[in-house]
Amino acid sequence: MIDLTKLTTEKRNPNTMNLDQMTPLEFVKVMNSEDAKVIEAVHEVLPEVAKVIEWTTEALSHGGRIIYMGAGTSGRLGVLDAVECPPTFGVSPDVVVGLIAGGDKAFVKAVEGAEDSETLGTEDLKNIGLNENDVVIGIAASGRTPYVIHALRYARSIGVKTAIIACNRDSEMSKEAEIAIEPVSGPEVLTGSTRLKAGTAQKLVLNMISTGTMVGIGKAYENLMVDVMQSNEKLKTRAENIVMAATDCSRETARQTIDEAKGSVKLAIASILLNTSTEEAREALDKANGHIRKTLDQNHK
Repeated sequence: MIDLTKLTTEKRNPNTMNLDQMTPLEFVKVMNSEDAKVIEAVHEVLPEVAKVIEWTTEALSHGGRIIYMGAGTSGRLGVLDAVECPPTFGVSPDVVVGLIAGGDKAFVKAVEGAEDSETLGTEDLKNIGLNENDVVIGIAASGRTPYVIHALRYARSIGVKTAIIACNRDSEMSKEAEIAIEPVSGPEVLTGSTRLKAGTAQKLVLNMISTGTMVGIGKAYENLMVDVMQSNEKLKTRAENIVMAATDCSRETARQTIDEAKGSVKLAIASILLNTSTEEAREALDKANGHIRKTLDQNHK
């Protein structure tokens, strides 16, 4: 039998012992108060998050991938972060990969027993061709999920950098990874329901890792998404707005230059700021590894 009593995420919250007697307003007030503790918990682990971002930026710069692994809510959060990267940053779907115990079908319906498997995690990593250029990040609120633990062991055995995100300090998973990110958000409002504060803490860390990495490889200029995909009318307008904000040009010029750049917002911005053709701007961007700011610096020397 598994002893969960020592896990902070499984303890009873003294502030919500009368949860079933609260009015809706009392309930949302206590939940909001508890949620505020998540920010503090994440603040405590920022140095570890920053180190992981250094790793993942380096990995993506050299053809590697970010691979998230988890079960249940943790697995879903990893998949969610991964699938948001292509439309937001214009990367291929295989650059940030989300693996969930039980496979894709487990995202919408739990697959019983999958998280307890000691082999499925390793099989999933082998199936995507894990290699030493990648970074594997295990996610589990408890920090003890076998699916993740055994996958981390396999990853390390072939020289892959590993990190974990858990919400209990000195978790079992931390022993299997080189960097342990452990924001301890405390007992849940509803005992053991780690989709609440623990899930929020994990989501905040994942936001930092993916966004920080993408900024690091040149997917932003100032604070603008310059590789955003234009898959609908809203995003076409957003693309125009981004070009206008970056270059102070008119909407007409923005749309015309985006079209000349065959839909590339980044190329359109570089072309306008450098006052060159899109082809010349492309060459300049290539020399700067796709960073607009570096491109401008190199051309103003």
